Amino acid sequence: MLKKVTLLTTCFLFLFSVGSHAQRKSKKKNSKGTITATTKKPEEKKGPKPYDKVIDSTAITQKGLIDVHKMDKKFLFEISDSLIGKEIMTITRYSKTPAGGGIFGGEEINRQVVKFERGLNDNILLRSITYVIMSPDEDKPIARAVKNSNSDPIIGNYDILAYKKDASGKENTGYVIDMNSTFDADVQTFSLSPINKQLLSIQSFQKDKSFIQDIKSFPINTEIRSVKTFSTEQPRISRTPSPKIGVDLPSGLDAGVVTLELNTSMLLLPEKPMRKRLFDKRVGYFANDYDVFKEESLKADREVFAVRWKLEPKNEEDAQKQKNGELIEPKKPIVYYIDPATPDKWKPFIKQGIDDWKVAFEFAGWKNAIRGEYWPENDPTMSLEDARFSVLRYFAADIPNAYGPNVHDPRTGEILESHIGWYHNVMSLLRDWYLVQTAAVDPRARNKKFDDKLMGELIRFVSSHEVGHTLGLRHNMGASNATPVEMLRNKEFIDKNGHTSSIMDYARFNYVAQPEDNITDLFPRIGDYDKWAIKWGYSYFKDAKSEEEEKALLNTMTKEAYKNRRLWFGTETSPYDPRYQTEDLGDNAMKASEYGIKNLKRILPNLIDWSKEDGEDYSELEDLYGSLIGQFRRYMGHVTKNVGGIYETPKTYDMEGAQYEVTPSTIQNDAVSFLNTQLFKTPKWLLDENILSKINPDNGVEAIKNLQNNTLSSLLSGDRLIRLIETSSVNKENYSVDKLMTDLKKGIFSELRSGTSIDVYRRNLQKLYVNELIDALDVDGKQTARGLNRRSVKYSETDIPSIARGQLSELKREIKTALTITSDRLSKFHLQDVLAKIDAALDPK
Repeated sequence: MLKKVTLLTTCFLFLFSVGSHAQRKSKKKNSKGTITATTKKPEEKKGPKPYDKVIDSTAITQKGLIDVHKMDKKFLFEISDSLIGKEIMTITRYSKTPAGGGIFGGEEINRQVVKFERGLNDNILLRSITYVIMSPDEDKPIARAVKNSNSDPIIGNYDILAYKKDASGKENTGYVIDMNSTFDADVQTFSLSPINKQLLSIQSFQKDKSFIQDIKSFPINTEIRSVKTFSTEQPRISRTPSPKIGVDLPSGLDAGVVTLELNTSMLLLPEKPMRKRLFDKRVGYFANDYDVFKEESLKADREVFAVRWKLEPKNEEDAQKQKNGELIEPKKPIVYYIDPATPDKWKPFIKQGIDDWKVAFEFAGWKNAIRGEYWPENDPTMSLEDARFSVLRYFAADIPNAYGPNVHDPRTGEILESHIGWYHNVMSLLRDWYLVQTAAVDPRARNKKFDDKLMGELIRFVSSHEVGHTLGLRHNMGASNATPVEMLRNKEFIDKNGHTSSIMDYARFNYVAQPEDNITDLFPRIGDYDKWAIKWGYSYFKDAKSEEEEKALLNTMTKEAYKNRRLWFGTETSPYDPRYQTEDLGDNAMKASEYGIKNLKRILPNLIDWSKEDGEDYSELEDLYGSLIGQFRRYMGHVTKNVGGIYETPKTYDMEGAQYEVTPSTIQNDAVSFLNTQLFKTPKWLLDENILSKINPDNGVEAIKNLQNNTLSSLLSGDRLIRLIETSSVNKENYSVDKLMTDLKKGIFSELRSGTSIDVYRRNLQKLYVNELIDALDVDGKQTARGLNRRSVKYSETDIPSIARGQLSELKREIKTALTITSDRLSKFHLQDVLAKIDAALDPK
């Protein structure tokens, strides 16, 4: 055994010796076939090199936030030592997109905060920062606990190619790194998210067809333009295709790949963060938040703060002038540029919509605080995707919409820039809205195509609304409720105040005004609430030394403002407050909707004349008729929300009154009465045969049934019934489930008492109602609904099945009586069928 080990050891040593020799020399045949030995060059030493060996005389250098050196076809980044640890906002947008995917150049696709830090060796790390928890007590032990629970992911690791030295040659002032592998690759922070890829049917990244197109660097930002190519999921042929997420991009179907151009802005966040303005739910601002752990607190606090621009005086002298009541110009005004791709004739109207906000800022003590400007196309120092500039981008899209986002500092809520999105087809939506809501009183609306002045004014209104969002303002769906319905017909009041107190409401146009009122001002405008909201968000408190001191001053202002109903904020997220609704007007939905229906009845017979064009088909007529039906449906929805309604008025401890109040029983009763009259009593006026014969033959019986079914299902939804049970238990005078079902039965089955024949529309409606009651019996015990606390509630554990059973039993008796006096053949068949359904439901055996 010992000999074998020795032999193996000797063999190993011999092999190792040969192998070592082979590594030093290799044999090579020359042209004559003779074998010669060659010596391999020693490997180049790794690690940083002298700066001038890496950044040589051929480099094209741009100075900025990050110094960028272009070396042949490669970009090298020089990260200054002062930038290490600083927080940088990265915003990635589409620059160019494939057609047909519903995505457009200028739209944001990713946003993240990152920072560079020194690694353990000669390397630089790039970390992604997410703000979830914070601690202001940085010198206390709890700050260590927060750090231990808040590890930032590493998204890049770069070897330092060279150190930049100071004049003495001893201190490092910068680090040269190669980040090409980050920006010409598919790093999620600077590319599409997995969800976006799924929606667009994008698959694997094509490295060989992707590259960095250009990089520009400026004092506070660096802009990276890249081209990225992806393979796409090809459609599958199947006899039973399953639903597919996303779209098939036409270029992907043609070529199997899609190419996108992206722009990433790396924008240095302010070194001195703006003071936060603590959120107040009585004023409608977008907000940011995170959990704050303090050394002396008993629990983590949720710190919520408003999103807004930073406006400050130029100097102390100006600050004092403002405090004394004088308007001053801010150190840095808010500027929005208009995309040069915008049609020239609309640019002035969009600019007016931006400039309209100047008056609101004057209420906060600022003059010339905001303005719109036309984009300087020949300025090479400016780019539409550059994060230093706010731009209203114009998209060649068939989407009828516009939107107003903002990019803000997640630490403080300071808005840094905004790119408003404007889709071309928003003008068709404006045409439909304005015609259907105002053509009864405004002759200019009685055309297939509006003149440029009218369309320009509509564009101006939308521009103002979207700019409001980019200033931090949310929708104020309660603003229109501050105006009594009858005042919407008062010309003097409307000329002075408009029909809503906020342009941030969805209170499109004054559909309540009647022809005899002679009202010509039908548009929303910057209103009382908007001015107050800007004052709350942008007032500068010269002497306030902390967020808490500002909060106290703002609270005093807000309590005073609450004395004026026109200055209230009504959230867009309340599911049960009927005062907060989209597209509604006035303080009483029943009265406002009745006026609106009167105008729809005036408009409907004229739709053919107002949409006609020789040589064209009836598609415009069909669109307008659909818009009119949609407007009627909205009225029904506005009224329905009163049933089971609960008013929600934000209050603080130092204010009187309750936050939550039940919608008065009289109003709920009026709502059901309205629905019985305007909807459940067949609205045959909608069935204009002259129109239906030209657009769609099935817009009759089934169309009416669908309208009625939508409202009926909503009225008897479990969530609403649970609210009615809750509120009627507090006070017997409050509207109840039994009262709702009794009132509906009287309206829907009114023929039982009169003995008159029941036509096909009413027969359908009655079947729908009985089916709803049968479902409410919850025979299988599976029906659930959400309570006021949003928790699931089983029907079987409530009064809902009991009341439904009682209602069906009463209806059964009434039908039996009615059958003795009903002579119409189809009416009798119908009632017998309904009776059989009720019997089977009440006694399944």
